Amino acid sequence: MTYRRCGFRYEKKLRITGVSRIAGIDEAGRGALAGPVVAAATILPEKFRHRRLNDSKQLASELREEIYCELISNPEIRWTVGIVDSVEIDRINILRASHRAMRLAIESLLEPPDHVLIDGLPVIPFPLPQTAIIDGDCISLSIAAASVIAKVTRDRIMRDFCVQFPQYCFSQHKGYGTELHLLKLHEFGPCPIHRRSFEPVAQPLLALDEIVQIRSSPARRARREISEPVPEA
Repeated sequence: MTYRRCGFRYEKKLRITGVSRIAGIDEAGRGALAGPVVAAATILPEKFRHRRLNDSKQLASELREEIYCELISNPEIRWTVGIVDSVEIDRINILRASHRAMRLAIESLLEPPDHVLIDGLPVIPFPLPQTAIIDGDCISLSIAAASVIAKVTRDRIMRDFCVQFPQYCFSQHKGYGTELHLLKLHEFGPCPIHRRSFEPVAQPLLALDEIVQIRSSPARRARREISEPVPEA
């Protein structure tokens, strides 16, 4: 895969055509089994520069938190978040919920942008002109900033839920389908923030069976015998 440094190439193309207010949008939590989906919208100043800003998934958690604080404390950056909870996710499905969170984020901006850069595929319907960019969070600084704000916001929400439901260890896995989470789900059953429409939540025994199969697979046993680290599923 060719490395592409996160920059303003899409933003510059739009500005040449006369578009000045450009927002980046990204979401966090679409694939989780519990908790909300969170979207963020950011409008960066034209002269914005940041050497370390990138797709939030490529940043260590400490650095991600540091960049988040830098972004939200910068008075020249406009940003908002949209949050859709697990009840709404179950009601309308995760794709529609993600799109709703994105629209909520845009609608919360005091001054609407002229154009929106969205990570991934187009969002339809959407109230503003948009450009969808595959892997946009590692190409566009506007989207990367949104990805960091969305991710850190959601991580903090999940840490708060961990205080409310400590038996599930949400602060460790943030609601994603890790081995630890699936084991806790099997042990305690779903809690109020679990997404009941997601199969591993609705059928935790099947999820546990998958863990057992992974643990007992010949390849995994062989790697253990020669003391090589085994990646988690």
